[in-house]
Amino acid sequence: MIIRTLDIGGDKEIPYMGLEKDENPFLGYRAIRFCLDRKEDIYKPQLRALLRASAFGNIRIMVPLVTCIEEYREARGLVEELKTELDEAGIAYKKDIQVGIMVETAAASLIADIFAREVDFFSIGTNDLTQYTMSVDRGNKKVSYLYSTFNPAVLRSIRHIIACGREAGIMVGMCGEAASDPMMIPLLLAFGLNEFSMSASAILRARKMVTEYSVQELQAVADKAMSFATTAEVEQYMKEFVESGTV
Repeated sequence: MIIRTLDIGGDKEIPYMGLEKDENPFLGYRAIRFCLDRKEDIYKPQLRALLRASAFGNIRIMVPLVTCIEEYREARGLVEELKTELDEAGIAYKKDIQVGIMVETAAASLIADIFAREVDFFSIGTNDLTQYTMSVDRGNKKVSYLYSTFNPAVLRSIRHIIACGREAGIMVGMCGEAASDPMMIPLLLAFGLNEFSMSASAILRARKMVTEYSVQELQAVADKAMSFATTAEVEQYMKEFVESGTV
């Protein structure tokens, strides 16, 4: 089980926290930025609780909205500090608990190779990654035409992140709507994605697609899709492939 640390801010509001209004909440005081600023009263207690829970099950800790390696190092440092405290107190926890990151910003995508040297796993957050890569508010209907995971820029980011993770030998998973999209799954398999996170209702169809094709067969599909210049071209090609089952 992967547990994401507190991801407050943006579209995830917690009214009782009484936080000041942020002029641009998606780019402001949220997620890991908030947690590292509130280490003593919020972040460390949560990390400590996760460590203690790890004694009773196989859990992994995931840090959201990381944009630079310093943020991950600080969060990882807190985990190590808390491990020492638990050791001294004689409290059990999973010694080799994994700590990974959500790759959901353009910055993290571009330096995925640097992150891959230090983190234990990647989870690609396609909703925010698409939003930040395309500089588009996914809730604004006037610009929603720009919001698509099939945009060549977003696809290249996803392919790059997966490639960096595979080269470093770490697990790469994905959460968000794209992970269960029948038109996206063939591309993700060809890119080398390890884990797909989706709702229970989408599992049977996704499983059928995973078992229907080999990665080698899908590589030609991905190569063709990545050759297109526009979102519409990629979407049309993938739609035709899913419907026909041929490259």
